Amino acid sequence: MSDGLTLPTTIDDVTAQWLSAATGLDITSSKAEQIGAGIGVSSALYRVTLEGEGCPPSIVVKLPALDEAAVFTSTILRMYIREVTFFTKLAVDAPVRVPHAYFAGVDQETSQFVVVMEDMGSMRIVDQTVGMLLEDAERAVDTLARWHAKWWRQGDALAAAGDTVSLGDPIYPAILPLVFEEGWQKVTGAMDLAPAIERVGPKWTAAMPQLLADLSRGPNTMLHGDYRGDNILFDGDDSVALLDFQLIGSGVGAYDLAYMITQTLEPHVAAASERALFDRWVDGLRSAGVAADDLADAWEDYRKAALFCLVYPIVASRGMDFDDPRQRLLIDKMNERFSRAVDDLDLASLL
Repeated sequence: MSDGLTLPTTIDDVTAQWLSAATGLDITSSKAEQIGAGIGVSSALYRVTLEGEGCPPSIVVKLPALDEAAVFTSTILRMYIREVTFFTKLAVDAPVRVPHAYFAGVDQETSQFVVVMEDMGSMRIVDQTVGMLLEDAERAVDTLARWHAKWWRQGDALAAAGDTVSLGDPIYPAILPLVFEEGWQKVTGAMDLAPAIERVGPKWTAAMPQLLADLSRGPNTMLHGDYRGDNILFDGDDSVALLDFQLIGSGVGAYDLAYMITQTLEPHVAAASERALFDRWVDGLRSAGVAADDLADAWEDYRKAALFCLVYPIVASRGMDFDDPRQRLLIDKMNERFSRAVDDLDLASLL
């Protein structure tokens, strides 16, 4: 229950009557279709077309994933709780555009959740399987610097309040070895991995606790946590909007940057522009008032984050259908890009 409204358990529960009560809109009829298949694996997304006086043409409804393994991981890591917390408490202070949430509710005990939000489908999204062009990456980096600057040195307080989960939280070393191993077995059994990944993958679990400790030592900010192509929207006026706040966390800002560059940019783009994009992010932070001393270790943090972020394609693969071409391609691309990072950033030396 949330605000006296029963939370839906499936999209069939999201009726025109329920939506009217949740949003305050006068909705006379609604029709839902699933969207984002192969993009998000932690949730199920639906575009709901509406009829009714004063209603927008459509809205987006977000519910728990349809895959049980994805729901398990998302529940253990408090991902659904984090997203509802963002929309109900933190979104008002976001320095960049995020969807307007008409309603966001979660059962704290079961993690059953729903978010009813603005449909931003008219904005341009970069297909992560294609990769982000340098011009878009520069805009995304500028946006990320504004995001990090807004909450710079506030990450620890946010985690203490329960609004985010710190990268140093004990839940990560408790759960990640299990789900990483499951994902690793699935990926290595279904795909041919690059030698660079074969070198670091078997050693990743042992290195993970120290990586997380280093990435949460501060100065900490609020992390988006899943800052990649499929969650970044571009408008014609050069504005950028962000989606998906299920992994908002607290840690060093270089974490988000490393994930975006190493797993959203095609290898040749990343190889040619990686250091320039890093410097652009640093310049953006310093222009916003972040002290130079706070960024003294940022490059080493970037390398450590790049190594840690192998967790994303490996763990996400647990909820992927490898018979689906788009889902298989997404994991394959993320691994290919990570392989480039292993070689160019000498990530094996961190193990």
